Amino acid sequence: MNYNIYIFPLLSVIIGYIFATFFAPKSKKNLKLLLAFSGAFLLSLTVMHLLPEIYHNEEIVVEPGHEGHIHSKIGIFIMIGIVFQIILEYFSKGAEHGHVHGHQKISHIPWLLFFSLCLHALLEGLPINKHPHLAYGIAIHHFPIAIILTTFFKNAQLNAKAILFFMIAFAFMTPIGTFMADNLNFITHYYTQLSGIVIGILFHISSTIIFESSEGHKFNLAKLLAIGLGIVLASFM
Repeated sequence: MNYNIYIFPLLSVIIGYIFATFFAPKSKKNLKLLLAFSGAFLLSLTVMHLLPEIYHNEEIVVEPGHEGHIHSKIGIFIMIGIVFQIILEYFSKGAEHGHVHGHQKISHIPWLLFFSLCLHALLEGLPINKHPHLAYGIAIHHFPIAIILTTFFKNAQLNAKAILFFMIAFAFMTPIGTFMADNLNFITHYYTQLSGIVIGILFHISSTIIFESSEGHKFNLAKLLAIGLGIVLASFM
């Protein structure tokens, strides 16, 4: 068994939580660059690996009278994933790509944010058992998110035990998704359809991170270089 596919996504969140707890990053510039890199890396892995594989394994259907037209159902599931992620973000307020705002004090765990973010992370883990390299992309994606979330909760004066519970649960979601995909017959049977949904989710998340306007809508060379590095590294996976 390749334990790295479980360990890397788990540790990325734990390390991000520890880093934010003890070092309290003050500048958001480096986090934004890391987010841009992770978005490009994740999108590149999706386009270069997940997408070709899912279409390659799909059973091609040629409808009678439309011999020159190939009908694919994968696109439908990809669009379902995109729409589903938009719905999740209605509850999570965009925490999946580093958007958490507000300075009000929080007295309890924001459960809508918790469940939507955990469901997102769980689904991300489904394709990893057949695409181990995706574990690195998810880990790189979750590391800055963990820092941003922990910092947000600390600034909102959420109880330290509640923060720890939230981040540990979040950390385990992707490995649990990977374990489920590797052991549940239901997921194995509908792997192609579920993978299409996950691809849609990854498309939406990574493209949102990449194509968000820079501050002041100015050209950002550092962000462009971070995106380019993510693409290049993903091409070697």
